[in-house]
Amino acid sequence: MIAPRTNTIVYAWGSLAEGNLALFVQTVRTRAAASASVSVLHAIPGVVVDVYVDDKLVIDDFEPGTLTKTFRIAAGTYTLAITAADAADASAPVIGPVDLAVASGLNYTAVAHLSEAGVPTAALFTNDTSAPGDGQGRLTVRHVAAAPAVDVLANGAPAITGLTNPNESLLVLPVGTISAAVAAAGTTAALIGPADVDIASSTNTIVYAWGSLADGTLALAVQTVPTKK
Repeated sequence: MIAPRTNTIVYAWGSLAEGNLALFVQTVRTRAAASASVSVLHAIPGVVVDVYVDDKLVIDDFEPGTLTKTFRIAAGTYTLAITAADAADASAPVIGPVDLAVASGLNYTAVAHLSEAGVPTAALFTNDTSAPGDGQGRLTVRHVAAAPAVDVLANGAPAITGLTNPNESLLVLPVGTISAAVAAAGTTAALIGPADVDIASSTNTIVYAWGSLADGTLALAVQTVPTKK
């Protein structure tokens, strides 16, 4: 995180002829731009990995289905590489290296996941922190599984249709609990779930469909991100 900068400004004022020229010193503390918030989700089934950022090990022995805490980092571009667990360095990544750019004041989730074809890859999602409205919360559904297009069912009815990897869909819903399930597009037979998902006030509840349909490892991961009120 960048430390605040101190800018000292000196003003000369008064009249030289009248001998009252004086100095007024004003110190202005200028805060650096707000940092970015970043968390990381490991959504590749069956493999433990290490995560490197700019060739430095930042997550060791990262288990599938695990979401890290939120890191506060300076805005900028970072090089992400994901290696086999206990690799000596980032020279032989299984994913990457990829450059990820983050902006001041925004909230992100970086996800290591499978493409629709089952190839390990990574994506950076920007989490919506805008206010959803009084008595409402936001639901974000992200498809990061090795599977074709899916429909998302809320309380048994399609709420999101035709969602493909690696895309997302956002809904604003009344505060409460919904029964959520993921089905193949155009069907209602659950591939994942149903599972109860809480829609909370001033919260973006993010649901990830991850894993592999062919391998029978489809699962849900849930993340909550505070929003503006």
